[in-house]
Amino acid sequence: MTVLGNGRGGASERSLTLTATAIVTNIAPFEPALLARIQSSLEGDKAENLVTIDLTGRSALTDALVLATGRSARHVAALAENLARRLKEWGFGRARIEGLPQGDWVLIDIGDVVVHVFREEVRAYYDLEGMWSVDESVRRDAQAERVFA
Repeated sequence: MTVLGNGRGGASERSLTLTATAIVTNIAPFEPALLARIQSSLEGDKAENLVTIDLTGRSALTDALVLATGRSARHVAALAENLARRLKEWGFGRARIEGLPQGDWVLIDIGDVVVHVFREEVRAYYDLEGMWSVDESVRRDAQAERVFA
């Protein structure tokens, strides 16, 4: 692929050839420790009901979903902002963030991992665990943990 300058020619005209390999290497590669870092960040910021769903081989969009619950819209936004800041520090600055201003459901797309941070009512309504067929016993244990906590 060739990218040209402003099209006016002269000294400002530059040609840059990118190979498919160069394009792929511009995207941060999946690190096995990334999932653990994300979970640790959310736990450290007091996220509740943290669930990780392995989608390896089940989805072309991502390899893992991380679901977390915040106690309020402000807590959800703080969880997402802190995680986004840490991702940038870890070299994943290209993460896409959706829903931050509302604070009901924030999605952070890191590529191989997608993080969903919800208010409890919103999480129950959309039931992503049910959509991705998470083991029912895991869901019951998480619900029991919330009730008895």
